[in-house]
Amino acid sequence: MQLLVVEDEPQMAELLRQGLTEDGHVVTAAHNGLDALALAASEHFDAIVLDLMLPGLDGLEVARRLRTAGCLTPILMLTARDRVADIVTGLDSGGDDYITKPFALDELLARVRAVARRGPIARPVVLSAGGLALDTGSRTATRAGRAVSLTRTEYLLLELLMRNAGRVVPRDTIVAGVWGYDNEVEPNTLEAFVYLLRTKVDHGHAHRLIHTVRGVGYMIREVPA
Repeated sequence: MQLLVVEDEPQMAELLRQGLTEDGHVVTAAHNGLDALALAASEHFDAIVLDLMLPGLDGLEVARRLRTAGCLTPILMLTARDRVADIVTGLDSGGDDYITKPFALDELLARVRAVARRGPIARPVVLSAGGLALDTGSRTATRAGRAVSLTRTEYLLLELLMRNAGRVVPRDTIVAGVWGYDNEVEPNTLEAFVYLLRTKVDHGHAHRLIHTVRGVGYMIREVPA
């Protein structure tokens, strides 16, 4: 396979190049985000191995720009961060899979083969419920055609609820998905963000979409109870 490896640390870049070459792949290397964008625009690759901690233009922004430009090449992200919120951010930015450092070479090779087998995946995905539309590519929302301005945390919360529309999402699941398992979150923090989200999503509309299920969690409900 033709692979683009984007890694700024010389020793890691060489280890990746050597391991992938020995596995039978043709490897092109880039050491910063701008070079990666230029190579992806000018050559065909079966998959991109993208480090997120790049100088200047980081890997998240590289992925976003690739997807915005219509590049559908599968992306395997390399990250030293293993919090759920960080992983969610990476996948939402355009990644198809991720692997956390340090990793075993055999696992990396297997994940590269796996993402390449999937082939180009159409993006972005637009989630919709009750007149509310959430574009996961541009991370923008509209309800009844009017823009809904969201902070990063509000977006993560809304996306989690919309991906589970019609189902109750437990509080613990929401906290882990939005803030990460290893973060200390004050008891009222989730309630505060749900309140803020309701003022933006439901205010002025006859039918409320965001509902509290007492003692359990929250849900998006399209049909009035």
